[in-house]
Amino acid sequence: MTQTPEPAGTRGAVDLSAVSQLTTPGAATGGGGVPAGGGRPPGADAAPVPAVPEGLVVEVTPATLQQALTRTVQVAGLLVLWSSGHPQTRQLVDTVARVAARQEGRVLVLTADLTGEPELLQAFQPLLVQAFGQPTVPATFGLLQGQPVPLFPGVADERQVAEAVDQLLQAAVQNGITGRVDLGPLPEGAEAEEEALSPLHEAAYEAIERGDLPAAATAYEQALAADPKDEDARLGLAQVRLMERTAGVDLQAARAAAAADPSDVAAACVVADLDVLGGHVEDAFTRLVDLVRTSAGEEREQARTHLLGLFDVVGAQDERVRKGRTALMSALF
Repeated sequence: MTQTPEPAGTRGAVDLSAVSQLTTPGAATGGGGVPAGGGRPPGADAAPVPAVPEGLVVEVTPATLQQALTRTVQVAGLLVLWSSGHPQTRQLVDTVARVAARQEGRVLVLTADLTGEPELLQAFQPLLVQAFGQPTVPATFGLLQGQPVPLFPGVADERQVAEAVDQLLQAAVQNGITGRVDLGPLPEGAEAEEEALSPLHEAAYEAIERGDLPAAATAYEQALAADPKDEDARLGLAQVRLMERTAGVDLQAARAAAAADPSDVAAACVVADLDVLGGHVEDAFTRLVDLVRTSAGEEREQARTHLLGLFDVVGAQDERVRKGRTALMSALF
């Protein structure tokens, strides 16, 4: 997917490096996502503002983040990072919500207040630095199968957000992500545009929606038993297993354990899982390929098997998987 050009550099962005200096005023933003002071972004009166359906925008917390990410296995997502310590950054949330409201449920909006939820800042800060060079908000990412795709930093207008969403949805279709957020009855004719899910895939999707990962895994396993060539079920099962393995894992503790003993295959596998979940796919593959190259016996087989499982998570058509398989073959032989 081509990254959307930055709108006016990092216009309106706030550096969170000195987050300890920020405040979290309880009334910084009004209910319903209106910027402080009740105003609307400049130019908002130029076009009708669509109503934002209930359930389309989800404010995540450390406790709900994992469940929210699982929803993007079937539905394309947008992740907007903002700061209640700087209420002007909430403007982007409202803009993205208005654009998403026009997509008839094809995109789910997740928002995260990095000042109000310090744990989320700790989780997303490395991603912001890698994507945009510094931990600034607001910032927007696409989410495809739980993996973040950098879109743009700073504030953007509705036209720029709409262009980014169009690109995201094109990439989603190419990866077989065609689900919708349940917003009630679809517009006439919309059902024909969406490929019907099999009962087992539908059961897996519904389980993911309610956060029941074991039930989703069971449904995908049954789909594979019925049709071993069902690649969508294979991909879905791999992604659900990844979500299960990483649920509740402390990122900093996991990285510290892997750094303390680079030969510890189990610790390396945990970090590789977290890297894939966070979008650092190449880092995860490189870590395990290096272990395959330097280890032997059961530990080598453990690293190899885990890497093959992560290939399934990302998908066989992804260029990074093709390169990873080549690197693995070189390490083995």
